[in-house]
Amino acid sequence: MPQTDHTLEFIVVAVYLLFMMAVGVVLNRFNRDSSDYFRSGCKGTWWLVGASGFMAAFSAWTFTGASGVAYESGWSVMVIYLANSAGFLLNAVWLAPWFRQMRAITVPQVIEQRYNELTRQVYAWLNLVLGLIYSALWLMGLAIFSSAVFGFDLVTVIIVVGLVVVVYATAGGSWGVMSTDFLQTLILMPITLLVAYLALEAVGGVSGFFNGIKEAGLSESFRTFKGPESGAVTDYTYLWAAAMFFKNVIGYNTINSSVRYFAVKDGREARKAAVLGGVLMTLGAVVWVIPPMVGRLLYEGQVDAMAISKPAEAAYAVVSMNLLPTGMTGLMVVAMFAATMSSMDTGLNRNAAIFTCDIYPLICRALGVRSIEGKPLLRLSQVVSLTFGTMTILLAIYLSNAEGKGVFEHMLTLGAVMSLPMSVPLLLAMFIRKTPSWAALASIAGASIPSAIGLFGKWEFAHQVFINMSVGALIYIATIPFWKTEAPAYKQKAKAFFDQMHRPVDFATEVGVGNDGSQLKLMGGFAVAIGFFIASLMILPNPLNGRLAILFVAGCVGGVGALLFGVGRRYQAKLTRDASAQHTDTHAPGNGDA
Repeated sequence: MPQTDHTLEFIVVAVYLLFMMAVGVVLNRFNRDSSDYFRSGCKGTWWLVGASGFMAAFSAWTFTGASGVAYESGWSVMVIYLANSAGFLLNAVWLAPWFRQMRAITVPQVIEQRYNELTRQVYAWLNLVLGLIYSALWLMGLAIFSSAVFGFDLVTVIIVVGLVVVVYATAGGSWGVMSTDFLQTLILMPITLLVAYLALEAVGGVSGFFNGIKEAGLSESFRTFKGPESGAVTDYTYLWAAAMFFKNVIGYNTINSSVRYFAVKDGREARKAAVLGGVLMTLGAVVWVIPPMVGRLLYEGQVDAMAISKPAEAAYAVVSMNLLPTGMTGLMVVAMFAATMSSMDTGLNRNAAIFTCDIYPLICRALGVRSIEGKPLLRLSQVVSLTFGTMTILLAIYLSNAEGKGVFEHMLTLGAVMSLPMSVPLLLAMFIRKTPSWAALASIAGASIPSAIGLFGKWEFAHQVFINMSVGALIYIATIPFWKTEAPAYKQKAKAFFDQMHRPVDFATEVGVGNDGSQLKLMGGFAVAIGFFIASLMILPNPLNGRLAILFVAGCVGGVGALLFGVGRRYQAKLTRDASAQHTDTHAPGNGDA
């Protein structure tokens, strides 16, 4: 691996981090109350919400933990991303409008509408804890990557990146989170496409890639579905793939995941946002897997020499450092930062929303004091966001010092043991109407028994998923006969929940005037600025193909930005003309002025 002075890469990363903080500060002007701060006032356009939902669906573990799986086991890891794509597709054709039509700020609010206050509080606290753990794991995954690339101290990366996320997420709220997520999508997709292209080029193209796998004797190791002779079911057999597919598809289609569409304008825009997320995830499923597999063919010695607990998790970093031209390694790190920051900022905003909207009112009632509203509540939301950001940083530092499993295994265990039992009743809740108010809690309690047994008994991943899912679903269905024991008030409440979920949103009546033009122009302007900065790297000493690589990334980012800005200007000009025409018509003779 080339040994170079990384000063330029440091500069690129520093400029990026400063830019993200600036975006959060600028977007703060969109926040007038807690609805703006937590769900962008329900004015988010489909492309902004879709890109944010896509970025929040993965983190730098894609380029560390999952990359390590691709390095060792090839195509198997694609199952995860394709399951995510299927989840987005199901959102698009069916559930995304329902999610938006729940008309809520937080998921626990929806749960209270469907069940009761106790169930709301249980989910609020569990989601709060899981959100902190996931965010910390994502931040730790990013630190692993950065350590492999630059030799950074893990704790230093965690603190610096964590503080940057805290600044822009706290300042900009949901608007800042979605805007930075969108800009990070513009950076991540072209740079990862470039790395995949360079990796294939390095092995002689697509045919050279497959020939190299065969010649290296890796055909069996890289096979998508492994046979039972490969060992335990976690070694990516059909059973593992089925468990992963069901887990992720269910996870994308429960009330717990509805929050990704709360900020969008209406159900139609929600569908388009889901389509965008699915398309981007499908593209990523291909381009993210190729580089670590090429790393196994060309740079195995360098990967094995990495001084981290699981060297395979550095495969993507090694390939990037070997193949990217001068100046571009910093952009690769920027892309990795984007992956984690987009997941962490979304989790931070959602955690702050849960505490402010679900837990804080309960505390006020318990203390017999009146809860605050308006601007004071907005300020409290920012304080809560700052507090949870600090807690995430501290937890990530703790996890980085723990010995044992790699990032990938942490994610699988956490998802199977804790998240799935919570997801099953929130999927069935949208389809089975006649269940008692305690049905979800009964399902979670029942599924927690095999979850605990599986955790301490070290069940394989697939066993945990299928058993937990089956037990939770069976218990939930078993509560149906108790519907008749519920009071009429609860039955009417359940009916109101379904009526609202199926009633389309009338944006003009329920929300008011949108700000689509402002979103287009702001995001377009920011993207053009980033494109110009990336293009400035072309002055660095690189061969022609290196400069063309930089131009490709700069052109993708700046080109999309210019398109958005142009559309935004035309959109606002049209609104101005329409308003002027309406004003003229109103005051024209014969319109009743006399």
